[in-house]
Amino acid sequence: MGMTMTQKILAAHAGLDTVAAGQLISAKLDIVLGNDITTPVAVNEFKKAGFDAVFDKDSVAIVLDHFVPNKDIKAAQQSKTCREFACEHCISHFYDVGKMGIEHALLPEQGVVTAGDCIIGADSHTCTYGALGAFSTGVGSTDMAAGMATGTAWFKVPSAIRFDLSGKLPANCSGKDVILTIIGMIGVDGALYKSMEFTGEGVQNLSMDDRLCICNMAIEAGAKNGIFPVDARTMEYLSGRSERKPVIFEADADAEYEMTVEIDLGKIVPTVACPHLPENTRFARDLGEIRVDQVVIGSCTNGRLEDMEAAYRILRGKQIADGVRCIIIPGTMQILRECVERGWYTAFIDAGAVVSTPTCGPCLGGYMGILAEGERCIATTNRNFVGRMGHVDSEVYLASPHTAAASALTGYITEYKEA
Repeated sequence: MGMTMTQKILAAHAGLDTVAAGQLISAKLDIVLGNDITTPVAVNEFKKAGFDAVFDKDSVAIVLDHFVPNKDIKAAQQSKTCREFACEHCISHFYDVGKMGIEHALLPEQGVVTAGDCIIGADSHTCTYGALGAFSTGVGSTDMAAGMATGTAWFKVPSAIRFDLSGKLPANCSGKDVILTIIGMIGVDGALYKSMEFTGEGVQNLSMDDRLCICNMAIEAGAKNGIFPVDARTMEYLSGRSERKPVIFEADADAEYEMTVEIDLGKIVPTVACPHLPENTRFARDLGEIRVDQVVIGSCTNGRLEDMEAAYRILRGKQIADGVRCIIIPGTMQILRECVERGWYTAFIDAGAVVSTPTCGPCLGGYMGILAEGERCIATTNRNFVGRMGHVDSEVYLASPHTAAASALTGYITEYKEA
């Protein structure tokens, strides 16, 4: 029996000719990632285990993004631990204030990750990099510590679900609507410890930002990873960007999948995940007048340039509704600069929004937009669990940048329609 794309990458990094679903392997790592919350724990474990050196200073990435600039003393102490460790071990890929970005937007942008890589990160949304044709998955801080020291990690080879994409998205939809639709179909455990592998002629009609968004939320379906094939659009994105030569893996024609789900992109409509699970999806047009207090456009899911452009096209020349707080967070400093140079930053301010430097901030209830009791937010983030963005009696609705920006103008959850 042939191998899936994920299985081929894992086999290559394990030094094996073949692997099969359920097999335990030890694989070599190309990148080990941590952030300002998870790295301090990993550093403690690293020292506790008696390690005194990282396996490769160019293969460890530490990104300060959750509470940077530091929001309080605890955040400052955590960042200090990261800074000291990065300095001691001469970590090449260390990103702090001035160079910062949300990790899963920053690493692809900077070319730190590429096609064919095997990547672990002490953050659940590390699965984002499957958009580039890499195997990437989230791990705990202890696994991060071991990975930094040894350059290897243990995996159970996942089985796979194939999502066969056809058609082209409507103008008012994006990759966020695709992945919310899929999670609504299969549930938050529908791909538990499986690889979500996206194939079909519809792939060519998805931008890299769409693909990054879709793979980012594979974990919200319980998946081990999400992955797209490497095509001309992938190679164009990687060209002049990747630090290493991309390696292309393709699934075998006789690869085994647990099931195939067919998705016609042309039939996707603006979709919203209602409280308190990403699987609780409804069409935006069917929600009625659900009032919102806050709108957040950003995060590792939707803080990329296309997301900022969608917000700009909808908000420019208009005014955010009274009583609505609109917070826009570009994913990296480069994206923030683009917003400034293109005049989008000014348009956001003129519309009544506030623009933050790159941070995870409100997504995890950290800062830059905490919800009070009874408040409701529509956000382009990835989770809407109870208390995710603040008070346990607040509510978070997940949506695309199109839907979020349109909702900011009306004050209630609104489907965006092209004029």
